[in-house]
Amino acid sequence: MSLSARPVRLSTTAADFEAQFAARLHWSAETDGAIEQRVADILADVRSRGDAAVLEYTARFDGLAAGSMAELELTQADFKTAFDGLPAAQREALQAATRRVRSYHEAQKKAGGESWSYRDEDGTLLGQKVTPLDRVGIYVPGGKAAYPSSLIMNAVPAHVAGVQDIIMVVPTPVRGSVATGGSGATTAARGERNDLVLAAAYVAGVTRAFTIGGAQAVAALAYGTATVPKVDKITGPGNAYVASAKKRVFGTVGIDMIAGPSEILVLADGSTPAEWVAMDLFSQAEHDELAQSILLCPDADYIAAVQREIDRLLPTMPRAAIIAKSLNDRGALIHTRSMEEACAISNRIAPEHLEVSSSEPHRWEPLLKHAGAIFLGAYTSESLGDYCAGPNHVLPTSGTARFSSPLGVYDFQKRSSLIEVSQAGAQSLGAIAAEMAYGEGLQAHARAAELRLDEVPPMRGAA
Repeated sequence: MSLSARPVRLSTTAADFEAQFAARLHWSAETDGAIEQRVADILADVRSRGDAAVLEYTARFDGLAAGSMAELELTQADFKTAFDGLPAAQREALQAATRRVRSYHEAQKKAGGESWSYRDEDGTLLGQKVTPLDRVGIYVPGGKAAYPSSLIMNAVPAHVAGVQDIIMVVPTPVRGSVATGGSGATTAARGERNDLVLAAAYVAGVTRAFTIGGAQAVAALAYGTATVPKVDKITGPGNAYVASAKKRVFGTVGIDMIAGPSEILVLADGSTPAEWVAMDLFSQAEHDELAQSILLCPDADYIAAVQREIDRLLPTMPRAAIIAKSLNDRGALIHTRSMEEACAISNRIAPEHLEVSSSEPHRWEPLLKHAGAIFLGAYTSESLGDYCAGPNHVLPTSGTARFSSPLGVYDFQKRSSLIEVSQAGAQSLGAIAAEMAYGEGLQAHARAAELRLDEVPPMRGAA
């Protein structure tokens, strides 16, 4: 049976547009109760039994029958061997991508990630001290999917921020294990390792790495075990078990975000070849059947041309079934009254990836407020951002770009306020603070400020 992909066709002039638009955008983020309970049990067990629990769950889910955690640790020699074994073109691509990502994040750090201070007219010093986290954990998916690009996007900004210890966890399940969709009857001493991921760890400077995954890996990083160091923050994508575990350990450690399905929104004026736009829609649809690809355009003929290209190109795609399911269930081709209206709708969606596929991208960019990343112009395909443009590809999804940002150097830093009050400053600030403190009924606060005044007044409210 031949596949077809027919994203819903909508028009902003239709009477029922708002209802259809809302229905197409809706995605339920409700969690599976069974998964939540299982994750809670795993976290508690790892917190209690440490390495022993991690070994047990790794054998049960990944089919890795290790006698000790030492057998699950990857070494720097493993990284170097994997890197040296790659074809030259792949080695060069990893290095080039890493250089560009590092260069961007170094500029990001210089722009907003440095300590600063100033002195006011009384000589009081005020400022902010920016320091890196000591140790972070990076979760890198393995098994069904392997993403060396994700490793680079997490490890490089951590390095640029000044993090000393970057601990990677990456599942390497045995074929036929539960993690690969099998029965779990198969066990082995070594799972399926991805050389590109190990080589990326070498290029990006991962400190230590363990072949563990799932909720048990998140627990090990959050609580620490005899072997796995406790980290300050956990970043990186994963499946429903990983996402649930990250939510539950937040507060014990920091996390980056809880990501939903991937999204792309193409804002087109009809000047870009329709084939390019169709393939850009495919680029997110191929991720996941729940991924969302939307086109906003004021040109109805162009929308029809994009649909023709979708029909023509779909049979050529190795992941055609996933693309078709995604586009049929969640895709949309929306005819707008104008580009201005398209920009307004884009802001309502707040997409993860936003392509401004226009001959005048800088005309429309000022109208765009909410997006994880904005790709300007016909030549700026979203896929370049995924791998090597430079900015981070870990982006907010499901409309959270309205209030959150891409992963960056700032995610691996913390800020401390600096205050050094001069004697002159203590006179003016002390009077203000004391007045407010007495108003709040906090006499000790007030008195601490007043004792530093040149003329100490009697304490108010004293018996």
